[in-house]
Amino acid sequence: MAKPESFSLLTASLLVAGAAVSTGVLAAAHTSSGQQPPTTGSAVAGQQAPPAGGRQGRGGAPRLPALGGGACETSAYNCPDTPNPLPKADTVWLEEMTWMDVRDAMQAGTTTVIIATGGIEPNGPWLALGKHNYVLKANCDAIARKLGDALCAPIVPFVPEGNLDTKSGHMATMGTISMREETFNALLSDIVMSMKQHGFEHIIMIGDSGGNGRGMTAVAEKYTKEWAGKPVVAHVSDHYTYSAVTKFAIEKKLIPADTQSDGLHDDPVITLNMMVTDPYSVRWAERVKAGKASIDGVSIADKDKALAAGRQIVAFRATVTADAIRKVRGR
Repeated sequence: MAKPESFSLLTASLLVAGAAVSTGVLAAAHTSSGQQPPTTGSAVAGQQAPPAGGRQGRGGAPRLPALGGGACETSAYNCPDTPNPLPKADTVWLEEMTWMDVRDAMQAGTTTVIIATGGIEPNGPWLALGKHNYVLKANCDAIARKLGDALCAPIVPFVPEGNLDTKSGHMATMGTISMREETFNALLSDIVMSMKQHGFEHIIMIGDSGGNGRGMTAVAEKYTKEWAGKPVVAHVSDHYTYSAVTKFAIEKKLIPADTQSDGLHDDPVITLNMMVTDPYSVRWAERVKAGKASIDGVSIADKDKALAAGRQIVAFRATVTADAIRKVRGR
């Protein structure tokens, strides 16, 4: 008899032997990895499909451990050790991965997850309200790939932007979405705890907006104290150092040293960074057509030149942040 490729799958067939064997699971247990496992199995006649997650049905046998959102008994793809039927995913973003992609990445040594916080706020007439989220989409991706053993959680777009009652700060402008500090902290806490439950050893928070730091620091300190560093929870503030980014851009002659501010919540560095993710986020084509393709006297009209400068900025910020994360991790 051929050796089963999965202990869980063999166990599934043994548990239901003598009643009604799940043909899909049995077939998957005795086929080679080059064949496609079944997607469904048959429940015992007259009974409902068994619950997922290894629970025991009322009056029934213990259920198998299950992942993937369903029961191992009803689909081989819900069994914890079923091989991924698809090639390795070329993404570092959790929301773009399947559960098997995440499992395989962690088994291969991915121990770090990055939680990036952005915002929804006004940024003058040219930039989308999600400015910081566009920046983080490019930067978190670059940071995770530079580390080589990290993933990015979905960007947190909802952060403190001003008082909800008095409409202070950015809340004075329509379109802004703000969180109370306690709400923001609670949201971060639940995300951090989710990552801990899945076994990540280093949970790193980074931000791209000034009002996010307090909450990230508070949450990091809370769980560092409670969990004694297992896992490591840290707020790495090195990503939010725009003075250093501007200095880099000037030194590399990406922008002139003598720029004159347009008086907007915008600047050349952040515009160029955003363009790497999506030129429409800075309304590039519309501004070129309207003769408004500049910020603080720096032209972005040459799209290729602007994108090349933006990619250098992303690479610089990724290097600085990845180095800081390595110090936190000790490697």
